[in-house]
Amino acid sequence: MKKIKLIKSFAWAALTFVLLLSACQQKETNTSAAAGAKEPTYYTCPMHPQIVQDKPGTCPICGMDLVPFQKNLAQDFLTLDPRQRALANVTTITLGENGFSGYKQLNGRLVIDPEKTEYVSSKVPGRIEKLYVRQTGEKVNKGQPLYQIYSEQLATLQQEYLLALEQARQFPADAVFKQLLAGAEQKLILYGQSRQQINRLQVNKKTDPLVTYTAPESGTVAELSITEGQYVAEGSPILRLESYGNLWVEADIYASEAGSVKEGQKLKVVIPGWESAPQTMTISFITPVLQSGSQMMQIRGTIPNPNGQWQAGLQASVFLPLTTAHSKVLSLPVDAVIRNGKGTHVWVETGKGKFESRMVKTGLENANQVEILEGLKAGDAVVITGAYLLYSEYVLKKGKDPMAGMKM
Repeated sequence: MKKIKLIKSFAWAALTFVLLLSACQQKETNTSAAAGAKEPTYYTCPMHPQIVQDKPGTCPICGMDLVPFQKNLAQDFLTLDPRQRALANVTTITLGENGFSGYKQLNGRLVIDPEKTEYVSSKVPGRIEKLYVRQTGEKVNKGQPLYQIYSEQLATLQQEYLLALEQARQFPADAVFKQLLAGAEQKLILYGQSRQQINRLQVNKKTDPLVTYTAPESGTVAELSITEGQYVAEGSPILRLESYGNLWVEADIYASEAGSVKEGQKLKVVIPGWESAPQTMTISFITPVLQSGSQMMQIRGTIPNPNGQWQAGLQASVFLPLTTAHSKVLSLPVDAVIRNGKGTHVWVETGKGKFESRMVKTGLENANQVEILEGLKAGDAVVITGAYLLYSEYVLKKGKDPMAGMKM
């Protein structure tokens, strides 16, 4: 009897051990499965999604901090609920055919019109007694006094004129004295004396070595080359007057595109900051040679600047038509198209709140629209605002470029 009890005790002990061992193995299996189910965290760069690693750090390309993302999200689309969509300002349009005209944007600049520039130089040698214009930037009107000069040479010419005038009056029938008077008067005119000053000399019959010279045209003083008390020679520069009522527009164009422009052609000009006031210029000149050190030529035209609102040196965009207008093409706003080193793509809403990236091939382009040649069809719902936010969101969530693997 005791032997039977002993055997039963050993059997229960063995059974208990087996059950405990089985339980431990099951717990270990469950623990391992749970550990295996936990997805490791990966990190990527928001600007360079090709950078992926399993620990925090910085991007070796741009130095930005890496951000975590879930690598197991294999879907090639994004989903946004209405609240997320509103916060991201994601809006779409239904793609359809419409009219389109393409043109090329040329880089241009505003330049002073040299035909409206006046160079004032001294017509006689002498000493500058008084300056009526003392600084650059001053506006002067035609006939306004600019400077007064003391010139003994001019006084000698005035005396010569008075002598010829007296002889012509005493011998009115003598043609020689008439010719001498005309020659003396012409000398005064060549030395800058006005008809009013000559008439005053006839009345007063007195020489005046102090002579005031006036502005030949209206304009703005761009350069002042003299000071009071300075001696100047005949022909010495005094000042430079510029007129800003009209400005030249010079634009660069490749030699291969020169055949698309011609003198007399009208082009649209837009100055940054004044997009609402485009101007029209007529091509007046095309340079026959390339610019030094480049493969570019220049075209030139003139635009009005009546209020002086634009200054020489400002950048300008000149729009050159490339082809005749198309009546039926698929086109999108410029902001709807995303470009990077892998190509061009847009975001399409394929279902409610479901957005997919789609590679496209573009054609002509203007400041507002882009022609779509391939990749889309009429009726597609294309994202026109918030496209770049969708791009960033995709990179952060998926850890890859939405165009990876796409081909056109």
